[in-house]
Amino acid sequence: MIDGLHAEVRDAVRWYWETLSGQAEEQRASENSTRGRRAEVLGGGQMDGFAGLIEDVLVEEGGVPRESVKHDYHATLPGYFRHEKEWDTAVVHEGELLAAVEYKSQASSFGNNLNNRTEEVLGSNTDLIQAYEEGLFAPSPQPWIGYLFLMADTDESREPKRLREPNFPADDAFQDASYVDRMELLMLRMVRQRLVTNAAFILSDEQQGLEGEYWEPNEELQFERFVRSLVSHVEGNITMQQSESDHDEQ
Repeated sequence: MIDGLHAEVRDAVRWYWETLSGQAEEQRASENSTRGRRAEVLGGGQMDGFAGLIEDVLVEEGGVPRESVKHDYHATLPGYFRHEKEWDTAVVHEGELLAAVEYKSQASSFGNNLNNRTEEVLGSNTDLIQAYEEGLFAPSPQPWIGYLFLMADTDESREPKRLREPNFPADDAFQDASYVDRMELLMLRMVRQRLVTNAAFILSDEQQGLEGEYWEPNEELQFERFVRSLVSHVEGNITMQQSESDHDEQ
């Protein structure tokens, strides 16, 4: 399935734009598409094509039982600084948390909304990591944490932005950076600071996106790398669980 991943991502991108533009119901009625089946099972949200794709990859490539891949309410996990959070996807197998993933997007109103996304992901991931370190998921291994972001590639998202610096100068990396640049930088820094295990950054515009077109501006943030890392982590830990179980039975 990973070998045909590009076509699968195209389906998820197409579903996103169909849902955003109000065409999803029409598509669902007119064809039995992979993206439609996946998203309908999960509720039909804009990013549910990606959630369904991740589930299918984990099941088909990673040997994960489908019931171990949780979404939304069923993916609620305890935190350390707050009582709980509903993650987009969590892999919980044999009583162990193996992975937690968020799928987010931005198609307009980039200014304050992008700041909100930044605060949200930094807070959520810090909380999950601290909860793990405090033993709230014991005996789980350190969970794989993933963040996928789809951004509309528009004149607004590509335009360099001036910074407000009334007191101190901002980091040089943000000078004249567009919203696309800011999100790419955020995701790279989260990976390198280990706030996420891996991240995927996808760009698309509505006209081409309705045909499934997308592009990835940074090699480190490619979806295939993201998926391979997730599958490797989960598959390895499930194999270890099985090995320990077999040893206990001897």
